[in-house]
Amino acid sequence: MAAAALITAEQFEQMGHLGRWSELERGVVVPVNPPGFPHGAIAVAIAVRLHAFVQPRGLGAVVVESGFTISRNPDTVRGPDVSFVRRERTGSGRARGYLAGAPDLAVEIRSPDDSMRSLVSRADEYIAAGARLVWLVDPDSTTVQVHAPGAAMRTLTASDVLDGGEVLPGFTMEIAALFLGALDG
Repeated sequence: MAAAALITAEQFEQMGHLGRWSELERGVVVPVNPPGFPHGAIAVAIAVRLHAFVQPRGLGAVVVESGFTISRNPDTVRGPDVSFVRRERTGSGRARGYLAGAPDLAVEIRSPDDSMRSLVSRADEYIAAGARLVWLVDPDSTTVQVHAPGAAMRTLTASDVLDGGEVLPGFTMEIAALFLGALDG
């Protein structure tokens, strides 16, 4: 049986809607289940708070489920649940296609079919591709792992406050507030 031909990020984008969510992993299309209700509620809670901080300051863009080409030859396109990209990298905001490199901040929310090991691996991919901060949100344990290049991973609990570090100085969010309401769905 012949191996499937690897595709590029540009070919992946041209494929459009494949009938389900997917990502490109080392040149191969990988199906991804759409997230459940609690996952979506947490993503909105984070995106709204980030947007409310970023937009009036003109810092850049906050996006959800948007593709980033994080490696080439073979290509990998990831769509973090929530992302922040500095204004200098967004250009006019009207460009087509996937943004090259990782977002400055990538947020991944653990779904029931995700292992923490796979999310930590994904955080490592983002950092290797240039992310300056990655938050791994685990609804089951109501924790957030914070990953940054050259720093030890930190795990925050419901009694802690998440901050934007050097990526978004001055941004804070209570971890407990992040999960309120989202886990009732």
